[in-house]
Amino acid sequence: MIQTTNPRFIVMIDAVWMKAGILREASLVLGGSILIGVAAQLQILLPFSPVPITAQTFAVLLIAALFGSKRGLATVITYIIYGALNLPVFAGGTFGISRLIGPTAGYLAGFLAAAYVVGSLSERGWDRKPWTAAASMIVGNVIIYAVGITWLSRFVGWEAVIHTGLLPFLPGDALKILLATALLPTGWTLLGKSNTGFTSSSQANHNKSTNVNEDRSS
Repeated sequence: MIQTTNPRFIVMIDAVWMKAGILREASLVLGGSILIGVAAQLQILLPFSPVPITAQTFAVLLIAALFGSKRGLATVITYIIYGALNLPVFAGGTFGISRLIGPTAGYLAGFLAAAYVVGSLSERGWDRKPWTAAASMIVGNVIIYAVGITWLSRFVGWEAVIHTGLLPFLPGDALKILLATALLPTGWTLLGKSNTGFTSSSQANHNKSTNVNEDRSS
């Protein structure tokens, strides 16, 4: 009997760095979490909002698309742990548990969900074509905003939350989405592996098993 499953694609980092192992996984998670922390320092303060404009969202979503769901989520968790341990990795060099319960905490929580979802979409090949890459980035941003402004409303009220936690960030996010839309498919084109047959080893093994079952039944 032939079973059909959703195809799983390898993510870009696995195509670039093929040698698997604990050292590679640790290096990717640690390196990615540091990169998010660096991106968080690139900020523009808004006098009317407790939420600054940073490059952090772009870093989270791009790393998730490159790393995949589980590794992307692990990277964001590691980044948040750094901040909780008083390392100055949050926006503007801030740190501490207070940031995990303050006005911007919802955005940090949104990073977790968005990283997993965007990584999952890359594992389904969404990062290989411009329109699906853009859709993936939009989905990630929607998740971050949904969680972020819901939490922020506890501090500024629903009347002000759209103007303090959403509208000022949309133009910058549009540029980030365009950048990611260009970078991700271009990366696959340069690698020469943008075709839909470039799947994960688990999917390849499944295909081999299916072929064996077909041979036995014929």
